[in-house]
Amino acid sequence: MEFSAKQIAEYIQGIVVGDENATVQTFAKIEEGMPGAISFLANPKYAHYLYETQSSIVLVNKDFVPEKEVKTTLIKVDNAYECIAKLLTLYEMSKPKKTGISPLASISDSAQIGNNVYIAPFAVIGENAVIGDNTQIHAHAYVGDYAKVGAGCIVYPNVTIYHECRIGNNVILHAGSVIGADGFGHAPAADGYEKIPQIGNVVIEDNVEVGANTCIDRATMGATIIRKGVKLDNLIQVAHNVEVGANTVMASQCGIAGSTKIGEWCMFGGQVGVAGHSTIGDRLFVGAQTGIPGNMKGGQTVMGSPAIDAKLFARASVVTKRLPDMYATLNTLQKEIEELKKQLNK
Repeated sequence: MEFSAKQIAEYIQGIVVGDENATVQTFAKIEEGMPGAISFLANPKYAHYLYETQSSIVLVNKDFVPEKEVKTTLIKVDNAYECIAKLLTLYEMSKPKKTGISPLASISDSAQIGNNVYIAPFAVIGENAVIGDNTQIHAHAYVGDYAKVGAGCIVYPNVTIYHECRIGNNVILHAGSVIGADGFGHAPAADGYEKIPQIGNVVIEDNVEVGANTCIDRATMGATIIRKGVKLDNLIQVAHNVEVGANTVMASQCGIAGSTKIGEWCMFGGQVGVAGHSTIGDRLFVGAQTGIPGNMKGGQTVMGSPAIDAKLFARASVVTKRLPDMYATLNTLQKEIEELKKQLNK
């Protein structure tokens, strides 16, 4: 589909600077712009690309002031990053969606399948499972017995949803993610470790997105809970009986140990680790590779292992770089002190 600068500006409440009749039919990064594409500029580091990009339209923030002539048509908006996200969402929604149930899918007679559902070849739907309206179950996905998937969900290929797990509405589960595998429960015994049955489940609320190959373990008892609006990146481990608060986001390779409670609107960078049975407050911002050994209040930014205030961590990092020189100086001072002691004792 083709849209003009005027139409786009009206949709995102922007101001056109240039040719309002300029048209686009695709998207491109500003540094890879091409005729007929729309790009955006939100990071000042990329501003130099604006003067040479071939994109027909570029979204910029209203406070952006060009340093020289701009050949492309600009649309000025309050937040260019948010607006390009809206346009990408509109573009994605306009794509035709698959519907219908493949005869090659394996669906239990007791399963309940909603309206306008797509179930791909070789998907498996277990006994008494429930699939909501307008949900897509792609190839080789597995929905276990008595599991429930809400309306408007996308379950990508090779996703595994174990028995009795509950998935809300408008949830996206990316390829290879595993929902409801056993939690890591083993009791020491005389001849090894005895497995502790994990009889709980996983509950994922509405509007959650789970990245590829992310694992969310079922609870020992009760439920592992992912609250509404949570966004989990690829390759994340969420252990048994964890609760992740609403609208919290985590980057790749985070690991959350068992029975941890994480607050709302938290942001975790990549490779953050949280020890078990911890309570994390709301709006905690955690830098990459941070280790959180226990309870932590929200409303702060932390880094390091163990986690400390981010500003203190930055100052400590500066000192760390100087440690070899400081160590050499200390050795020199020790030798001088020993020499002075010898002279005083004569």
